[in-house]
Amino acid sequence: MFERFTREARMAVVDAQGEAVQGGEPEIDALHLLTALLRRPGPVVERLLADAGTRPADLLAEIGRVRGRAGVSDQEARALEEMGVDVEQILSRIQELREETAGIDLPRPRRRWFRGGDRQHRPFAREAKQSLEQTLREALDLRDDYIGLEHLLLALLHRGGPAADVLTSAGLDYLVLRRALIAART
Repeated sequence: MFERFTREARMAVVDAQGEAVQGGEPEIDALHLLTALLRRPGPVVERLLADAGTRPADLLAEIGRVRGRAGVSDQEARALEEMGVDVEQILSRIQELREETAGIDLPRPRRRWFRGGDRQHRPFAREAKQSLEQTLREALDLRDDYIGLEHLLLALLHRGGPAADVLTSAGLDYLVLRRALIAART
């Protein structure tokens, strides 16, 4: 499948790994993919976002907000709130505990490193794998013989979860974006 990826789309996947490493995350998630995509969106994605009334910088700021919420999606937060759980209060308390224990040297859990002891390698989380698989479906549905950044953007929006929440919070809609992409080609 990766042989169909354009150079830019491959770089987004590589950059997503860098995002995970830099953040000290054990896996590459869909937000890492979206972050990497937005850091180098390319002309097609930039145009799609501009036409939708948003900019990559605005979306990156929203990703920061979601990351600060420990990756809990808006939908998950609403479901928890319906059950009487105050997500913001819990996250605030977690932050307080982190600050209280900041100076304490706690034993660190042993990490399992992968082939060859490569400390830079991160596996893809399930949601990221599904998003990458969806890129192929998007390309095939659009009858493209390549997988580009626009397919990754559509896939992330289509799959749901925190990455889709970031995009929908900016007013992006999967069908509208897909139609805009098709219209731009004709």
